[in-house]
Amino acid sequence: MKVLKIIGGIILGSVLLLLLVALILPKQYEVEETVTINKPFDEVYGFTKLLKNQGLYSKWQLMDPAMEHYYEGEDGTVGFISGWKSENPAVGYGEQEILAIKEGERIDFALRFFSPFEGNDKAFMTFKDLGQNQTEVVWGFEGKMAFPMNLMIPMMGLEDMISDDFQTGLQNLKVLLEK
Repeated sequence: MKVLKIIGGIILGSVLLLLLVALILPKQYEVEETVTINKPFDEVYGFTKLLKNQGLYSKWQLMDPAMEHYYEGEDGTVGFISGWKSENPAVGYGEQEILAIKEGERIDFALRFFSPFEGNDKAFMTFKDLGQNQTEVVWGFEGKMAFPMNLMIPMMGLEDMISDDFQTGLQNLKVLLEK
């Protein structure tokens, strides 16, 4: 009986410690990755501005070639929605909407995830003409996780996973456009 009390105390103490840590951990996280593409600015920006083109370079889109897609509105304009439905749990079901465009500089997106988890986050892409047929593209993500789920950010290495996926997508974009 004494052993059970000790084990119970250890478990309760561990849970309380984790909850305390979750209270002080940030609930928001940000990821940014950058690539330089050896192509003229107008070509890179014009291609990347269209959400339908993400199917050719985004790691998540390439993970399930059989996923269903749906689109609403005019691609490359504010309000355009690109949605996906996949049986692959790593891809799931969600949609991306163009929220704002600062022509030639930045595109802001809303990301809405419906399955296998729910979430509303933001993403963006920025563009810079480096001259000499070189264009810098930055792909960023701004996420949040409510208490106590924010424990998952460091425990799962969430920022590193998203960073790796963005870098894969940007490298795919670079290879695609530099062909």
